[in-house]
Amino acid sequence: MNKTRVKATLARATLIASLLSGVALLQGCPLLVVGGVAGGALVATDRRTLGAQTEDREIQVKAATQINQNLPDQAHVNVTVFNRRVLLTGEVPNDAAKQKAEEVARGINNVGAIVNELAVQGASSISSRANDSYLEGRVKSAMVGEKDLSANFYKVVCERSTIYLMGLVTPDEGAHGADVAARVPGVEQVVKVFQYIKPEEATALNAAAASGASATTTAAPASTEATVGAVPDSSVSSKPLDQQAPAPVKNSDVHPGNPSKPVTK
Repeated sequence: MNKTRVKATLARATLIASLLSGVALLQGCPLLVVGGVAGGALVATDRRTLGAQTEDREIQVKAATQINQNLPDQAHVNVTVFNRRVLLTGEVPNDAAKQKAEEVARGINNVGAIVNELAVQGASSISSRANDSYLEGRVKSAMVGEKDLSANFYKVVCERSTIYLMGLVTPDEGAHGADVAARVPGVEQVVKVFQYIKPEEATALNAAAASGASATTTAAPASTEATVGAVPDSSVSSKPLDQQAPAPVKNSDVHPGNPSKPVTK
């Protein structure tokens, strides 16, 4: 077995394991599922349909595997999918590799849109990635503790201290979530990768998710304890949130995908 095939096999196994573990946890907010029906827990905390969640996982596995097979060994690419919108983060050695990653993602069926945030530079260090995991936890914890904000509506990704926020949210929810993330110490920038919906659509989706979950599961209240992440390095500030200057916030640059059906904008 050659090096590329070994690398692809390991990447696929790691990604699948991560996805399976994510069935019991959504964005760092655990739900206790009576009877072990994990699928219902996802419905209870996610505005996507169960079918959309399954499709997102399939797209993510395919994209990660195919990108890994088609890019140089020096590339470090993370793939995150929400409602068929593919977010590419990490580092690649050149512009050709950056464009190749996007082309591979676009070639996968049902990809609605692509946000290519790959940086042309050397791969990030282990300490940088550990710090990113820590910041993800800090942002999720800040969202859980924020009044009038449902942390489960946001998918949080961190790369080189930049926070990417995905989700089906109203414009007000998107602005609120981005503001909370921007005030977390250590966050250098916030990028909104949201798909916006109208308030009445949000209400309908919440009701549908709640009714679908109540028919299959009983969930305990989400824990309010701080999410435990990796130990931060010295680059993470310890200033209180109310003294931390907010990080800049920007909208993502969305590129067309390869949808076979309409996509929520």
